[in-house]
Amino acid sequence: MAAQLALTRVSLTRDLIGLATPGAAGPKAAVASLTKRAGFRDGAMLALRFVQARFLSVWGLLLAAALCPPKVFADFAVFAALANFVSIAALLRFEAVFFQNSGRQHLGRAFRLALAAGTIFLSVMAAVILFAAAEGWVLRGFGALFLISLASRAAIRLILAEATAEGDFATIGNSNIVQALVQPGMMILLIWPLGPTALALFAADAFGHAVAAGYLAWRRRHSLLPLMHPSRWTRAELQASGREWKNSPTYLLPSALLSFGFSAAPLLALPLAGNPVLAAHVALATRLLDMPAQMFGAVTIPMVMSDLRKQEAPGRQRRARLLTLGMVALVATLFLAIALVAIIADEIILGGTKWGGIGEVMAIMALFYGCSALVGPLQEMGTFSSRPHDQMTANAIALAAVAAVIWGFGSLSPAMLAAIGLVSLARLLLHLRLTWTGIGDAQPIGARA
Repeated sequence: MAAQLALTRVSLTRDLIGLATPGAAGPKAAVASLTKRAGFRDGAMLALRFVQARFLSVWGLLLAAALCPPKVFADFAVFAALANFVSIAALLRFEAVFFQNSGRQHLGRAFRLALAAGTIFLSVMAAVILFAAAEGWVLRGFGALFLISLASRAAIRLILAEATAEGDFATIGNSNIVQALVQPGMMILLIWPLGPTALALFAADAFGHAVAAGYLAWRRRHSLLPLMHPSRWTRAELQASGREWKNSPTYLLPSALLSFGFSAAPLLALPLAGNPVLAAHVALATRLLDMPAQMFGAVTIPMVMSDLRKQEAPGRQRRARLLTLGMVALVATLFLAIALVAIIADEIILGGTKWGGIGEVMAIMALFYGCSALVGPLQEMGTFSSRPHDQMTANAIALAAVAAVIWGFGSLSPAMLAAIGLVSLARLLLHLRLTWTGIGDAQPIGARA
């Protein structure tokens, strides 16, 4: 918090000084300089807020882990993973269309289409859950909590996309902090009356996401209400928008789902572990490496997508290349440092303990998670591409290749992890090729000129 306050004060002082003393280049240069400083400040603020949210959420998770048996946490992991997976499809990826044009009218049409698609999808899911509960396949309480959690995640996805398109990084960062405070706190409060049960964790997840969605809606209300005004809703517009952007559910949605499946590759190999110690090392390394990968995506994706949305088509390819080079440098530095620290800590601190050897595992898996971290923003940048099918094909080939690797090795081993990392590297190269050459003057499929 202190770092955030200091950064705000320093940036504000510099901005005021810059505006008060325009140089010989004139007011346009002063405004451009201020915009660059503001962009850096916004990015740094977003990173700080996300780091704060991570630290704030740790205490609740650790306490809940101490109070709940392992099976309860395993059930909760399945619940959260399923909700995250299904929420990707809730809007049929129409939220990706927000960034293809910088016009407010385009954003409004895309927003209403995404909202209509999400409403229909959630209505279908409600009917499916009611049927499953009536047949006794799921408990009604669990089904209701899953639906609330799914709807909240879909709302967060929709409003975050709108806020990103409009460059409201403060709201994006603050929503992470709100959820980090509410969800672990509710987890502890619900464990007290309900006991250390899956119901308490499911309810905390649903409530935490609902509060975050409500916070986002309130912060963005002045922008969202005009987009949703009753006078703007027409069947003709929705039908025309659906025809215009039909490639979002055709290509972008399968690509996102395939990418989500690929990200779980190390976990898919765990059941093949013959060595329980190695399995434990892989499980812990997965949790440790997934955090910086998520943090990288959470900070870079809003900044990159908002920046590219403001670029005119002729200069967008050049800007995409510059952003890509910067992200490659950041990811390489970050995950190489993590690998080196893990190896050194393993030799100095963990040697001779049950966790001895985890440094080698983390160093090997750093390749997989580093490449996956970089693919996240590159995949979102593919929204501007005129070849979205190439992105979907790359993810499909990578998922099939990693499945073949796991099946071919037959048991979990460092060699298997290295092979999975090489597949992740090959997938990254395919995405880099698309980002480097496919974001130019050509309009994205279905986008208006």
